[in-house]
Amino acid sequence: MHVDLKYGNTGLNVTVPEGAAVIYPTPMRGLPDEPAALRAALANPIGTVPLARAVHPTDRVAIVFSDITRPMPNRRVLPVLLEELEKVVPREQIVLINGTGTHMANTRQELVEMLGPEIVDDYRVMNHNAWDTANLVDLGRTPQGHRVLVNRAFVEADFKILTGFIEPHIFAGFSGGPKAVLPAVAGIESIMDNHGFAMLSDPRATWGNLQGNPVWEEMRAFARMASPDMILNVTLNREGQITGVFAGDMEMAHAS
Repeated sequence: MHVDLKYGNTGLNVTVPEGAAVIYPTPMRGLPDEPAALRAALANPIGTVPLARAVHPTDRVAIVFSDITRPMPNRRVLPVLLEELEKVVPREQIVLINGTGTHMANTRQELVEMLGPEIVDDYRVMNHNAWDTANLVDLGRTPQGHRVLVNRAFVEADFKILTGFIEPHIFAGFSGGPKAVLPAVAGIESIMDNHGFAMLSDPRATWGNLQGNPVWEEMRAFARMASPDMILNVTLNREGQITGVFAGDMEMAHAS
């Protein structure tokens, strides 16, 4: 029996034994008007005031976006977010931070593929470097005793926005929300502590579980200390279409 997997840019066809159980996500229709849904979510966020009222003209704004290893539709989401932001804040005050975590920096061409040439050419876009200690800020320690090392450009911004998509995660329970801080813009020591054996060996650190999950709970505590002001998360179907938009308070919007 042949099964097509979502893998890389072109997919991967694998052979499994006849009669094997193949589990697919429940089919979901994409939203009929993605830009309109994104604007509506930013105008009516969960647990916070609308973006246009939350941000101020003098604010330095940092936006974290998912790197090339994730199927986040940055190229469709970020232009809408930036358009709404620029109704209040000049683009010169906006920095977009590629949340690479421990992954390699993305090249200019990769950034163009992810974001579009207009964003790469017209905005300040930077790759996070988890090993660059000069550009990390120590915010203290998590309840688990691990250091909270975070990207300096993110910490020093006046208004901080996390973007990403939500799906089950093998040990964090679900992606999205605080994962855009840890591991996305965290220091290598913080990431390795959170992803270490003591954390991952806990049976509660598994797919779809947030309750008592030590990995998730530290990610949440870590992100709280970095004080994000808003998230903009989406859900996707197998075709990469947006099925839902969740904006607002990091915890309330992600939980919804």
